[in-house]
Parts: sequence; structure tokens; C-alpha cells
Amino acid sequence: MTPSYGGLALEIVVPVFNEEAVLENSISRLAEYLTHEMPSTWKITIADNASTDRTPAIAARLSERLPNVEYRRLEVKGRGFALRDAWSASNAKVLAYLDVDLSTDLAALPPLVAPLLSGHSDISIGTRLGQSSRVSRGPKREFISRSYNFLLRRTMQVRFSDAQCGFKAIRADVARRLLPHIADNGWFFDTELLIIAERSGLRIHEIPVDWIDDPDSRVDIKQTALDDLRGMVRVAGSLFKGSIPVQAIYAELGRRPIVPPERPSFFGQVIRFGMVGAFSTLAFALLYLVLQSPFGAQQANFLALLLTAVGNTAANRRFTFGISGPARLFTQQLQGLIVFLLAWCITSSSLLVLHAINGDATPGAELLTLTAANIFATLIRFVLLRIWVFRVGRRDERSAIASKSLAGQAAP
Repeated sequence: MTPSYGGLALEIVVPVFNEEAVLENSISRLAEYLTHEMPSTWKITIADNASTDRTPAIAARLSERLPNVEYRRLEVKGRGFALRDAWSASNAKVLAYLDVDLSTDLAALPPLVAPLLSGHSDISIGTRLGQSSRVSRGPKREFISRSYNFLLRRTMQVRFSDAQCGFKAIRADVARRLLPHIADNGWFFDTELLIIAERSGLRIHEIPVDWIDDPDSRVDIKQTALDDLRGMVRVAGSLFKGSIPVQAIYAELGRRPIVPPERPSFFGQVIRFGMVGAFSTLAFALLYLVLQSPFGAQQANFLALLLTAVGNTAANRRFTFGISGPARLFTQQLQGLIVFLLAWCITSSSLLVLHAINGDATPGAELLTLTAANIFATLIRFVLLRIWVFRVGRRDERSAIASKSLAGQAAP
């Protein structure tokens, strides 16, 4: 049955918790912008999740004073809870949410929702990491954001660039299908939504945004980062176990797949692995030089090797061995971790030998020794990746051939 939207095109949810200082000004600005710039029908919902200050009174007054502004109260804290509650009750065709500080320039709102209203895309997100994005924020938050999104792309094999920007929209029919499978109700809520959506073959549209950091942000960065890492492990486990029905969602909503590329020949794998290894070795050297002073030789070696191993495994999986998609991803990550630990043992042993020979070895000598050991560990890594981690059996080859054959038959 085709859902009824009652003529409402867009509902923008603004989750709030103790935002008495900025709420009235932000909602008034947003309503004024939508009145003059948004051609489609719209509504703003202030989703209060258990505020204890004057936020409820201000929100109620705004809903009475401003047309198309509604107030919802939820007696439990959590941005995910607020979005889930408001989106589930909405009758709009497209659902969006904005952070109450309006850090993102509102001029990006029409292009955010346009591909969803037209049916071209399923989810639309703003990205602060695009080449044409203009972002003003401190180096600490910039580093944390880029590191988190890099780790997310490499470990979860997703392509969207900015999971945390508080500027997203989704088609209502897609939201209804995905919400039951999202376990998180805090800050990881929309990251989990995006991971499941991309793994289910949905189209995620990105637009570059102009974004100014809120200096009064009360987000606990350390706790949020820990929660996000736990969320990534949980979602990876759910995908591996098959408890998230990505195939069923794809069959219902997914876009037509791209025929997977052919697996490179052995010679091609050697060349590609060498290219990835060269970049990884350079990245390792740079990271080690940066980390050696504050952490010491052994700790810097471990951290540099861990960071480069994450990118190296992901690059080799897709670029060297031509493997894409979620199949065996979690298993291969665990096997890649074992290979990483072996490489770490090789390089750590080289440091122990160097210090046994020369107790006053300079950082340059340490780097030269580690680089040579890292090259040897890279060769071992290639052998293990090819014959163990990313080995393709006869059954997998027959399955790939059959998939391409079916895709060719489906082509017009």
C-alpha cells in the first residue's frame, strides 16, 4: 500500500536537551528561512528529550506563536530517541533533522531535500569533509572528525564521507524500513542508520556545506568517541551474523547493483599490493616520526603500525584482491588483525635487537631499522592475505561468475 503523506512534503526535527539559551533564536531563524526559501510544504518539530531547564516552556511558546511549529516532549534523554519518536509519528514525505545551534548554513537545506522529494535518492547528508565545504572549527575537533570518518570508512567499508554532521534527511518510507533495525538511541544513531542504508544498497546523496563550530557545544567528545567505537563493533557483529536483513531491505528498496569488477591476476595483485605497501610504508614512517617523541619508540611503533594496518587491509581488500561488499568482512577483519599482530612482532623484535646492539640508538637509526623490518613484514603480509585472508575458493568463483551472468541477463 502506498503511504499517505497528507500533503506535507517536509518535516524538520530539531532535537533539544537543555537548550534554553539558543532555542528561541534558532527556531525563529529556521522558520523565517523556510517561509521565504522553501517552496514545498513544511513543518518544524522541536523534539525535547528530557530537558530540565526552561526549554519546554520556550518550545511550547514557540509552537503557539509560530505557524507550522510543533513541540514534542519525550521523558528520556538521547538524540536517537528524539529522532525515532518524531520520525515514527510523522506523516511527511521527507524527514530531516538539524542541530539546534544551526552550525550548518541553511542555504544547504533546499539541495539537501530536493533529491529525496524527487525520488532520486533515499538519504541525503551534509558533509563538512568535501573539497568545496567551508568549515570553521578548531584543529582538535577537525582531527577527531577526520580520524573517526577515516576509521569508519576503512573498517565498515562504507563510502559516505561525514557520518556526524547534524544535517541529514531521509525519505519517510525508507525511515520506516530502517528504524526497527537501529539499536542505538544516542549520538551513534545516525551513523548506524547510514551504515545499514549503504549496506542495503540505498542511495546516499552528499552535499558540501558551510559549517561553523559551536564554541558552547557540550558534547563529551571522549565518551562519544568510545560509544561510537563500541557501536561500530556491535554493528559489524550484527552484519556478520546476519541479524540485520540487508538483503531483504535491498530487495524492497535497493538500487540496481553495479557488476563487481573481475579479480586481478596474480601479477596485477603483486603490482597493486606493492603500490599499497609503498604508501603504507611512507605513512608509517611519517606517523612514527610524529608519535615517537610523545609516546616512545615501542608505543609509537604500535600506534603507527595499527593506523596504517587499518587503511592497508581495507585498500588491499578492495584494490589488490578485488573484493567488495559485506560478505566475510568481519571474519577478514579478525584475520587481518592477526596478520597485523604478526607484523608488529616482527618490527618490535627488530627494535629489541637494535637496542641490544646499540643502547643509544638515535631515532633515525630506529626509523631505518623499523622501515627495513616493515618491508619484510609487508612481504609476509602479502602471502598471508592472498592465501588465507582473501583467498577465493572454487565456490566463490562460481558464485561470482553466476552473479555477473544474471546481471548481464537483467540488462536492457
